[in-house]
Amino acid sequence: MKAIAIQTYGGPEGLAVVDLPAPAPAAGQVVIATEAVGVGGVDTVIRSGALAAYGFKEGHIPGSEVAGTVTAVGDGVDASWIGGRVWAFTGTGGAYVEQALAPVEEIVPLPVNLSAVDAVTLGSSGVVAHFGLRHAHFAPGETVLVRGAAGSIGIMAVQLAARGGAAAVAVTTSSAERGERLRRLGATHVLDRSGDGGQPAPAGYDVIDVVAGKDMPSFFDRLNPNGRMVAVGAVAGQPPADFGTKIMAAFQKSMSFAAFSAATVTGADRRAVRSEQFAAASRGEIETVVHEVLSLDAAVLAHQKMDAGEVFGRIVLTP
Repeated sequence: MKAIAIQTYGGPEGLAVVDLPAPAPAAGQVVIATEAVGVGGVDTVIRSGALAAYGFKEGHIPGSEVAGTVTAVGDGVDASWIGGRVWAFTGTGGAYVEQALAPVEEIVPLPVNLSAVDAVTLGSSGVVAHFGLRHAHFAPGETVLVRGAAGSIGIMAVQLAARGGAAAVAVTTSSAERGERLRRLGATHVLDRSGDGGQPAPAGYDVIDVVAGKDMPSFFDRLNPNGRMVAVGAVAGQPPADFGTKIMAAFQKSMSFAAFSAATVTGADRRAVRSEQFAAASRGEIETVVHEVLSLDAAVLAHQKMDAGEVFGRIVLTP
């Protein structure tokens, strides 16, 4: 089968098309004939070599989510899954392929009228946004600021905060055009990347949802008393090592910071939320924002677009 591997860590040109044997499912696994592959920000971070210390090696197959049809099952898996359309989490890699392996506990059936492209646009980002806001103890009537709002997680955080009754949903973005698109998705205030936007933007926020990066500490100044900042990823890079001094300098405001990973959520809870969100998307209640659909062998181009900051929403690869 055709797959995309990281032959050399660094730029997108290190990705290459390779031929691999068709996979056979182990116990507890399924094989999925891939119809769509989601390209995530973490894929570009892994490809860059920034996470090599965590055990990623050259030859790694990137990607973590696919959608398609189950074609085979391993021992212990109900054969009724065969022929079913599903979304699947493949782990920290293994998705840029024509046939993907996934644990049966990480697959979710798809509604009849939800496309595979829409499924991989929503599957991971929706869960991270949902539980990220829960991790921040977001409540109706509070003000929310979403950094990195043009990414798939940010877009979902905007929609979920608005649907959840936020008093205001501010976003940071790089252009007026993106700002208008985010307004249509539920944003009430559009700010520049530094968090400025003039009146009548809120003076402070109860929740700030962030992508880390060197500018992260400056946003502590925008938290209200008892405000919570949650990092749901680090696609903007690591924050300065001393970022915690900002919290201590404003000790009397009782601000807090937390990192969030969906890996800390039980599989049952992740599946339940994904099923609910897939159903909501199939009814048009949640919008899936697809930047572009490219062929699997155009993975280099997809990563070039990601690195250039051109992407609004999700790039999807199709075999």
